[in-house]
Amino acid sequence: MDTQGRGWAENVDPSDQWVLNPQTGEYELRLAPSAGPSAVPGARRSAPAARTAPSGPTDAPGRDIPGPRRRRAPEPETAPPGRRRGKGRTKKQSTGRKVLLWTSGTLAFVLVAGGTGVYLYLKHLDGNITTTDTAGATSDTFSKDQAFNILVIGTDKRQGNGDSGYGDANSVGHADTNILLHVSKDRTNATALSIPRDLVVDIPDCPTTQQDGSVKTIPGTSNVRYNTSLGQLGRDPGCTVRTVEQLTGGIKVDHFMMADFNAVKTLTTAVGGVEVCLAHAVKDKDSHLDLPAGTSVVKGEQALAFVRTRYSWGNRGDLDRIKVQQQFLGSLMRKMKSDSTLSDPSKLLGLAEAATKALTVDKGIGSISKLKDVAMELKKVPPSHISFVTLPVRDNPADGKFHKTVLEDQTPAQQLFAMIKDDVSLTEEKKKAKGQEAAKLKGSRSAAGDVRVDIYNAGAPAGSAQETLTWLQTEKGVTKSSQLGNAGRTQSKTTLEYAPDQADQARELADIMGLAASAMKPGKSETNAQGLPAIVLTLGQDFQGAGVPLTAPTKAPAGVRQSTANEVKCAS
Repeated sequence: MDTQGRGWAENVDPSDQWVLNPQTGEYELRLAPSAGPSAVPGARRSAPAARTAPSGPTDAPGRDIPGPRRRRAPEPETAPPGRRRGKGRTKKQSTGRKVLLWTSGTLAFVLVAGGTGVYLYLKHLDGNITTTDTAGATSDTFSKDQAFNILVIGTDKRQGNGDSGYGDANSVGHADTNILLHVSKDRTNATALSIPRDLVVDIPDCPTTQQDGSVKTIPGTSNVRYNTSLGQLGRDPGCTVRTVEQLTGGIKVDHFMMADFNAVKTLTTAVGGVEVCLAHAVKDKDSHLDLPAGTSVVKGEQALAFVRTRYSWGNRGDLDRIKVQQQFLGSLMRKMKSDSTLSDPSKLLGLAEAATKALTVDKGIGSISKLKDVAMELKKVPPSHISFVTLPVRDNPADGKFHKTVLEDQTPAQQLFAMIKDDVSLTEEKKKAKGQEAAKLKGSRSAAGDVRVDIYNAGAPAGSAQETLTWLQTEKGVTKSSQLGNAGRTQSKTTLEYAPDQADQARELADIMGLAASAMKPGKSETNAQGLPAIVLTLGQDFQGAGVPLTAPTKAPAGVRQSTANEVKCAS
């Protein structure tokens, strides 16, 4: 019998088996000494001496990690005078016991590690994960200290038990559900952007790695459905990544995670079900969803039916299904953050097994250690600051009665893309920080003719520095400007560096160029060709041309439907 099966045997509270590892700063599952088997699958029993905690300080590796706390003996029936029995000090719950990865709700991964045999178990979980070589489409590493974008792909491939009954059993696995998850650099917020599967896009040429290690380029196609960026013509997830980067005007997709129908069933079963709310009863013969009005808990087949149902919501289209899926994902996230999940080691182990078996990822995050790193970064974002939003679209006027598709609504869509590129939150929690940043643009400004600036190119299109110089001198009166060619490096953002006594010049040039306050970098200037101090304008990869403002919107475009992961809504 495992630890959970023993219950309170040996006076050990199962929730107290999560203890802090002072070497890593993370909580781990530490099992109490026992003659019984380890609770970690695949673990071998240690010798008694190895499980005996030292009585004093020791320099032995790993021995400075405290063991599980013993549960105190029950109080005697007769309590001391002045104290009521059972009314002792309330034990403060430790939030550090929680180790969670949430991948926009479509996938979920929980890592539980600790105690005897942990190495074997981690190797076991590593073996569950499927990785794909995206031929350079994604990053080889995961950066903990940067903003990052993960493309979550739910395919319509039917390969799990019972899945053949859903539509085309021979599907190659198209990109049926798609969420671009952006996590901010400071981890205060995240944006989950849903991309409709029926969006008309241009799919670029796509290099794909073959089984023999060779690379084959699949030709691009124009004016086709977005979901054909995966599966069609042998396209892999790297092709979908490249399609998203082209669609969004250059948002870098760092990694992807992909799962099929079976993942929804196994993950919702592993957490014991997900609570959903329906504004009206639904009995859908296509998806097999059969639920009453009000609140229900769904898992397995019913959970899959819930996220697949289309004809019972709104206008019976995919856009309304996306809205319901976002509500489901928010509920899944709340369930995974609940105490009933995070304080139950056996449930966490079940999630680790289910999630790793369900995942296909790129090689950059294709290990338990890397997925755990992603988990810990995602865990920092509060649910109330995770925004769900759908790419703004409009009906395709070229469609007939059937096979409806949609087109990008460019103005609001481009605003959303700009916000993601500039790491701007869709929620309101950063107003104070934004106010402090915007203060850089407030204050006195010099005349345009007094601005001395040196211009460099650090990733903008070729000729951008000269183009900007000509525009500033001939159209804006910034005559004391010069361009010095390539900066010798590449940077993603355009920056404006200046010394404290040049702030008035920097504010004037930022206004002329349409630069955001975040582009201004107080510090030092350089000496120009005339031996005079000059501010430094460095054109980055975001530069779109002289006179094109680089200021990102500060809030979501009007009319764009938006929700957050902490909201409870009923599907209608």
